[in-house]
Amino acid sequence: MSIRVLLADDQSLVRAGFRLVLESHTDIEVVGEASNGEEAVHGVGRLEPDVVLMDIRMPQVDGIAATRAITAAHPTRVLVLTTYDLDEYVYDALQAGASGFLLKDTPPEQLADGIRAVAGGEALLAPTVTRRLIEEFARFGPQQRRPRPSALEELTPRELEVLRLLARGLSNAEIAEALVLGDTTVKTHVAHVLGKLGLRDRVQAVVLAYESGLVVPGGSE
Repeated sequence: MSIRVLLADDQSLVRAGFRLVLESHTDIEVVGEASNGEEAVHGVGRLEPDVVLMDIRMPQVDGIAATRAITAAHPTRVLVLTTYDLDEYVYDALQAGASGFLLKDTPPEQLADGIRAVAGGEALLAPTVTRRLIEEFARFGPQQRRPRPSALEELTPRELEVLRLLARGLSNAEIAEALVLGDTTVKTHVAHVLGKLGLRDRVQAVVLAYESGLVVPGGSE
């Protein structure tokens, strides 16, 4: 089955370019376009895409508000597009429920691979990028930490270890090496962490870990 994609960007030429790139892949289908966040929200409700490729800066309803509305009501995943890798709005987009982000000048093959990854349930933040960006976003994010969710108490000590390492930007393989575990075991722990905390994906787990103070940017817990 093909991956259904909705393109949300206020520039028609940008949408046309993305459509041209994506439609060259047989496993990806562009099912619709939106020129602002309001159209994106309505489009998701009508077209039920697997992934929305979402620009942040759009008129009427911006990409952050649209992302929040979409992820709150639909299983659709949102992949945010930004011009700069340290865009001040990217943290807000991740907090709103985005599953990751890509730069607008991402090579065509990486764009398709990113959509496949997000559609498959992965968070599109490479471990090396996570280390640099999430900590940076957390530094400039909301000053007040939110209370630690009670669901954290349901995690086993091992699951807490996995969550802390995940929030530090380690891949499953790196977590497995650090804790001397098998890859399958780590995947199981990650799945349990997401399930117990009611999170959509690894990005949400990282954001929660920083916002609740479980992990401190640039420091130790």
